[in-house]
Amino acid sequence: MKKLLALLTLFALLGCDISDDGDNFHFEFVPIDAVELPESFTLNESHKIRLSFTRPNDCYLFYDFSYSGNSDLERTVAIVNTVFDDQDCAEITQAQEVSFNFVALYRGTYTFKFWQGQDENGEDNFLIVEVPVEE
Repeated sequence: MKKLLALLTLFALLGCDISDDGDNFHFEFVPIDAVELPESFTLNESHKIRLSFTRPNDCYLFYDFSYSGNSDLERTVAIVNTVFDDQDCAEITQAQEVSFNFVALYRGTYTFKFWQGQDENGEDNFLIVEVPVEE
């Protein structure tokens, strides 16, 4: 909620017209194209995880990660973009890299599931990567 409030404040400061009849943007998952992870994690140390995705047009801007822990050692990660509606959007295909820091708190092997979109049946596809933890 705080992020949404900050985003709306930023739009107001930049002169965007946010009318009372509805929002002029929405949030959308975008498929992850590639992932860069270390071969192993060191217990209790921070590690940078880099992700790349493709912006379909210039109305898509990186907003945040959707990140959930399904168990102590399993994580599901997706990229969330803000998509600006009712604007003239230039059709571009631009790759973008984003990253987050991850601290391995548990011994064992972490399983990351990176969302890569949906197939023709609407089923989610994931890139699954396992990373062991060293002491």
